[in-house]
Amino acid sequence: MIIDCHGHYTTAPKALENWRNQQIAGIKDPSVMPKASDLKISDDELRESIEQNQLRLMKERGSDLTLFSPRASFMAHHIGDFNVSSTWAAICNELCFRVSKLFPDHFVPVAMLPQSPGVDPKTCIPELEKCINEYGNVGINLNPDPSGGHWNSPPLSDKHWYPIYEKMVEYDIPAMIHVSTSCNPCFHTTGAHYLNADTTAFMQCLTSDLFKDFPTLRFLIPHGGGAVPYHWGRFRGLAQELKKPLLSEHLLNNIYFDTCVYHQPGIDLLNTVIPVKNVLFASEMIGAVRGIDPETGNYYDDTKRYIEASKILSAEDRQQIYEGNARRVFPRLDALLKQKGH
Repeated sequence: MIIDCHGHYTTAPKALENWRNQQIAGIKDPSVMPKASDLKISDDELRESIEQNQLRLMKERGSDLTLFSPRASFMAHHIGDFNVSSTWAAICNELCFRVSKLFPDHFVPVAMLPQSPGVDPKTCIPELEKCINEYGNVGINLNPDPSGGHWNSPPLSDKHWYPIYEKMVEYDIPAMIHVSTSCNPCFHTTGAHYLNADTTAFMQCLTSDLFKDFPTLRFLIPHGGGAVPYHWGRFRGLAQELKKPLLSEHLLNNIYFDTCVYHQPGIDLLNTVIPVKNVLFASEMIGAVRGIDPETGNYYDDTKRYIEASKILSAEDRQQIYEGNARRVFPRLDALLKQKGH
C-alpha cells in the first residue's frame, strides 16, 4: 500500500470559497455574516470534485490512500477572530470528513485547528476532540504562525502550546507543522513562508528540550523539511555548540519529514541525509506546484517517480517510506487499516 501523508482539499466546490468570502465581508459588516448552515454542498458535488482530481491522479500515479486535510492556504488563521476561525475550521473539517465517508478506501481525514493570533491554544481543543472522536481523524495540522507571516506567537517549545501537545499525547496523534497564507509581502506563501516555517520549526525544537517533556510527541515537517536536510551539517554543529545530544537522539525519535520535494536530486539528498525511518511518502498533489517539468516531461509533484528512480533506496526502504513509517507515526491510521484487513 502507498500512503500519501500530505493531501489538501484544494479542489473543493466553488461554493466553499464563496461562503468564505462572504464570511470575510461579514467581519466588517455583521449584517452579511453567513451562517454555517447557509453553505450547501451536495455529496454529488463532493464526488465530482474528488473523482476528477485527486482520485484520478492517485490512480494514474499509483498511490492508494491520502491523509486529507483542509486546504492549507485557506486556513488563514490571521483573518478575523477566534469565532471566525472556529466556524471556518468546523466547516472545512466536516467537508474532509464527508470526503472520507464517500471514499473510505482512499481518504482519511486530518484536522485543521481553529487557531487565532494571540488566542490561547486551549480554545482549539473542542474542535480537535470532535474531529478525533466523531470524524475518526488520525492527526492534526498545527500552524506555528497564526499571524500569517509576522511570527508573533511563542516558539513551538513554549508552554503556550502545551495544551495542544497534551491532547496529542492523550490521543496518540501526530501534528504536521504547516503554516497558512502569508500576508507579509516579504514572504511568498508557498515559495518562502512554507519553507521558512519548516526550517524554523525544526530549529525551535533543536534549541529546546521539548521532547523531554513530551517523549512521545511526534511532528511531521512537510516539504522535505525545508532547508533542514540541505544544511544538516549546520544543524548538527549548532546542536553541538548548544550542548545538545546528537540529533539522532535529540530530535529523530520525534520529528519526521515528508517527500514533497519536486526533483530527483532533492529526493536523493533527503534520503541520503535523513534516516529512512524518518521519511514518509507524500506528494501534496494539486498543491503548490502543479505543472510539468520540461526537463523530464513529468509532473513536478509526481513524487513516487523519484522514490522509484532512487539508486539509494532498497525495496525494504521504499516499503517503509510508502507505508510502514506512516502506520508507525499515525497509530490511529494503522488501527483503522487493520480493522479493514490491511
